[in-house]
Amino acid sequence: MARLFLFVVLLGLVIGAVGLAVMGAFPPEPHTQQIQKVLPNDRFQHG
Repeated sequence: MARLFLFVVLLGLVIGAVGLAVMGAFPPEPHTQQIQKVLPNDRFQHG
């Protein structure tokens, strides 16, 4: 029973390491979105 548990834990670690390596080699593209903010003109009045 302990050998089965050890095998499952090691298998999970190997799958996790492979997943991290794949994500490091092929990172996902970030979702970009344009932001446009209109500032009121009176904030920039000097004098």
